[in-house]
Amino acid sequence: MTSNLNSQTETLNFSADVARLLNIVAGAPFTIHDVFLRELISNAADACDRLRYDAINDPALTKDNPNFRIHIYPDTDARTLTVVDNGIGMDRAELVENLGTIAKSGTAALMENMKGGADPLKLIGQFGVGFYAAYMVADKVTAVSRKAGSKETWAWESDGRTGFGIREATAEETGKLDGARGTAIILHIKDEGVEFLLDEKIRQTVQQYSDHIDVKILLNPPRDTGKGEGRPANEASALWTHPKSEVTPEQYREFYRHITHGFDEPLLTAHWHAEGAIAYTALLFIPMMRPWDLYDPGRKQSVKLYVRRVLISERMEGLVYPWMRFLRGVVDSPDLPLNISRESLQYNPVLAKIRTGITRRVLGGLEKLAKNDEPGFLAFWSQFGSALKEGLYDAHEHREQIFKVCRFFSTNGEGYTSLDEYIERMKPDQEAIYYISGENAQSLRTSPQIEGFSARRIEVLIFTDTIDDFWLPQVREYKGKPFKSVTQGDNGLAGNTEDAPESVKELAARLRDLLKADVADVRISNRLTDSPVCLIAPETGVDMHMERVLKIHQDYAGESKPVLEINPEHTLVRKLAEAGNENDFEDSARLLLDQAMIIQGRPVKNPGDFVRRMSVAMERLLS
Repeated sequence: MTSNLNSQTETLNFSADVARLLNIVAGAPFTIHDVFLRELISNAADACDRLRYDAINDPALTKDNPNFRIHIYPDTDARTLTVVDNGIGMDRAELVENLGTIAKSGTAALMENMKGGADPLKLIGQFGVGFYAAYMVADKVTAVSRKAGSKETWAWESDGRTGFGIREATAEETGKLDGARGTAIILHIKDEGVEFLLDEKIRQTVQQYSDHIDVKILLNPPRDTGKGEGRPANEASALWTHPKSEVTPEQYREFYRHITHGFDEPLLTAHWHAEGAIAYTALLFIPMMRPWDLYDPGRKQSVKLYVRRVLISERMEGLVYPWMRFLRGVVDSPDLPLNISRESLQYNPVLAKIRTGITRRVLGGLEKLAKNDEPGFLAFWSQFGSALKEGLYDAHEHREQIFKVCRFFSTNGEGYTSLDEYIERMKPDQEAIYYISGENAQSLRTSPQIEGFSARRIEVLIFTDTIDDFWLPQVREYKGKPFKSVTQGDNGLAGNTEDAPESVKELAARLRDLLKADVADVRISNRLTDSPVCLIAPETGVDMHMERVLKIHQDYAGESKPVLEINPEHTLVRKLAEAGNENDFEDSARLLLDQAMIIQGRPVKNPGDFVRRMSVAMERLLS
C-alpha cells in the first residue's frame, strides 16, 4: 500500500495478455491513432445502454439525471483529454476486472490473432482494442467511476507499463463525473497526440466515427451542460431508425465499425423495417472476415436486441439461429415488453417470428449477392459456408432456401457449383446426386471410388466440411434426386461384373475367405478403371468418412467392416489370380488390402507386417 492524496492506493499487476497488448498499442503508428476516441466513446455508449436497461426495473437509478450523454473536453493547460459518461459506472472490483484483464471480444480476438504470428500493428486496425487504445495518445490514464446506486467513487490509474493502482477517488476527481454516477476517463496526452487537445479535431473525429451513437456527445465539461444542453458533436439518433433512403454508405460503414470494433467493411448490409402482425427494424451486417471464434462451441451470436431503442441484450439467445452466428447488427421491436426478463424473452413467440423474418431476409440477400456479385458471394461462402450449412441439419423449415445458396466442389472443374447447376448437368438416365466426402478436395478428386464415374463423365460432388456428414442423413434428397455416396453400397453404374474372367471370380472367393476377419465381402468392381482395389461401406452400414467423423467428434465406438472391391481389368489383380505360391498370394493379398486402407485414410491393421511385406516385395523388384 502507498499513500496518495490521503487515499490508500493498492498497486496491482496487469494480466500477461494486457501487458503484452499495452506494449504494442503504445507503439502503434500515428496513422491509426483516431481509433482510441472511437473506442472510448463506444464504451461510454455501452455504459449508458446498460443503465438504461437496469433503470426499467429500478427507475431510482436514473432519477437524479435521466438524460444520458457523453462529454468530451480538453484541458490545454493540464494537457489532458477527458471522456465522461453518466452510464452504469463501475465499482472497485469491476474496475480491476474490466481494466486489468482482457474482457472485450475485440481485444481477445486481437490477442488470438497475434498468437498466430500476424502483424500486431496491422491487427489494431482490424480489431478494436477497447479501453487500452487510450495509450496510443496518453502516457498516463486515470479512470474515475461510481456505480449507479452506490455512494463510493473509485479511481484507477496507470502509465500502461508498471501495473495499475486502485484507490478511493478524491473530491476533485469525483467532481469530474456527470452527477452521482458514471465514469470519467482522463488521458494525459503525450506529444504524439497533442492534436486531440483541439476542439475541431475532437469534433471531426466524433462526426467521422460516432455520429450514429444513440447518446448525445457534448464538447464541454458536465458542469457547463446545465439541463443536458451544450455543444453537441453528433446527431444522437439511432441509425437503424432512419429510412434506408436517408442513410449513406459511409454511415453504414461507420456504424458497422462501431459495433464490431473493426476497420474492415461489411460484405453485405441488410436494413429493413417489417410491419404487420409484428413490427421490428433490423440493421444487420455480414463481415468481410470470419471471427476467430466462429467455430468455438461457446460462441454466441452478436446481434443486439433493442425494444423501443432500449438495449435489452447484446447477445440474445434465440434472436438468430446458431448457424447464422456470423451476423452483426441490431434488431429493434416495439412489440416486446420492456420489463420482461432476458430468460423469459428467449421463449417469447414474437422473438421466434422475428428470427424467421431475419433468416428469410438474410438468405434472400445472399441469393441476390450470388446472382449479382459472384466474387463477393464466393468470398462469403469461403468464410461462412460451413457454418451456414449447419442449418441443413437443424432448420428444416429453411432448408430449401439454404440449399439455394449452398455451394460445393465437384469433379466438374476446380470451382464451386450449386445443386441446381449440378442437376442441369446430370445425365438423362442419372437418378441420384453422387457425392464423396473427406477432408481434402484435391485428394478426393483422385479417389479410386470415383474412377468409374469420371470414365462415364458422371459428375460427383465433393464434400469437405465436417457438417456435411451430419446433414446428409437428415436430408436424403434434393428436388426428388436422392443423395448417393460413391463410397457406399451399389453405385448404380452400368457394367456387368458377371463378364469378368473365371480366374478373377475365383480370386474374389479366395480373398473373401482369406480376409474375412477384416472385410465384410470381396466383390468384382465396375467402379474402378485405374486402381487395383478400393474400399466401400456396405449398403446398410455407416459411410466410411462418416464413421471416422463420429469417432473424432462423438466418441463413436462402432467398427464396421468395409467391402473390398477388385478391378478385374488391372494387371496386378490378374497376376494375383494366377499366383500359385500360397505364401506369395497371402502377402500380396494383404498388401492390396493395406493399400486400400491407406488410400481411404484408415490405419493398417498391423504396421509391422505391412513393412515386412513391403520390404520383401521391394527386394524382389530390385533383384
